[in-house]
Amino acid sequence: HLEESGGGLVLPGGSLRLSCVSSGANGVINTMGWFRQSPGKEREFLAVINWRGTSTFYADSVKGRFTIARANANDTTYLYLDSLKPEDTGVYYCARGTGPDVLAGIPRSWGQGTQVTVSS
Repeated sequence: HLEESGGGLVLPGGSLRLSCVSSGANGVINTMGWFRQSPGKEREFLAVINWRGTSTFYADSVKGRFTIARANANDTTYLYLDSLKPEDTGVYYCARGTGPDVLAGIPRSWGQGTQVTVSS
């Protein structure tokens, strides 16, 4: 089970921190990722982090602006969003699976999503 929080309305150039609390993780099936679905678009991959938190990978569209991190002690994965743009508006989902599954957009589990709106 995955549950996101932290979305909201933010001005362009602003920042947010999204959180995803995970339960029921299982060994190697514990790579975490974040995805986004913007209005009228398909869900897209944003970032992924391995279970130890030692390796990350980002989509070009968010590299340098978003940061993924995790705190295994409290089963939480974060996505820090900085320098937000109106085109970052969308529903943000966390996901869990093996590394290849998450990168391919077919993770084992999805959260319910949290809305981020970037607007003045």
